[in-house]
Amino acid sequence: MIRNLIWDVDGTLFDTYPAIVHAFLDALASFGVLASANEVDGLARVGLSHCTRELADRFGLEEEPLGERFGGLYGVIPKQDQPPFEGAREVCEAVIGRGGVNAIVTHRARESTEALLAVHGLTHLFSGTIGGDEGFPKKPAPQALVAMLARCQLDPGQTATVGDRESDILAGRAAGLTTCWFRGRTSSVVPDLAFTDYSELLDFLARGFPTPAPASR
Repeated sequence: MIRNLIWDVDGTLFDTYPAIVHAFLDALASFGVLASANEVDGLARVGLSHCTRELADRFGLEEEPLGERFGGLYGVIPKQDQPPFEGAREVCEAVIGRGGVNAIVTHRARESTEALLAVHGLTHLFSGTIGGDEGFPKKPAPQALVAMLARCQLDPGQTATVGDRESDILAGRAAGLTTCWFRGRTSSVVPDLAFTDYSELLDFLARGFPTPAPASR
């Protein structure tokens, strides 16, 4: 039975990508460059550093000034405009109600993550946060997840990861955890559970997860 969830943040717990894409498009426009929102969205979902590097390369820009411009523009977008996904709060509350633990492992900086939690009144639902600025290798490396298991004294057999990218699933699998993919895109990576609405995850937490096929391991 899954009791604990380790959450990703961007695109999983919070709907931040519209704001991220908007900031990247404005940053590019300030250098006289127009780009497709879909293109930027796809790159940003791999990672912000990856997105900055790829956009700079594609459009002949310097990576550092582009990253700084993006950071400044994104930083002034109100966190109130980057809400948790519908149903995510209810899942967190259900985990706590069943005596479990919610934790976060994200590439986003810890301070920024905690600010999002505070603005949306979610801080009390999480027992630990590991941000991307804490020195762990980025997902799909599993070290941050393993560290969170130890930090919160979580049983891997009772813990699942929740993420929106392949790297989240690969990291969770490498850490020996059940893997849940929220709105995952078509991929050869097979999670233990794929879902598009948090009501589905609530249901599986109550009834139990399906037995994964051998190919998913």
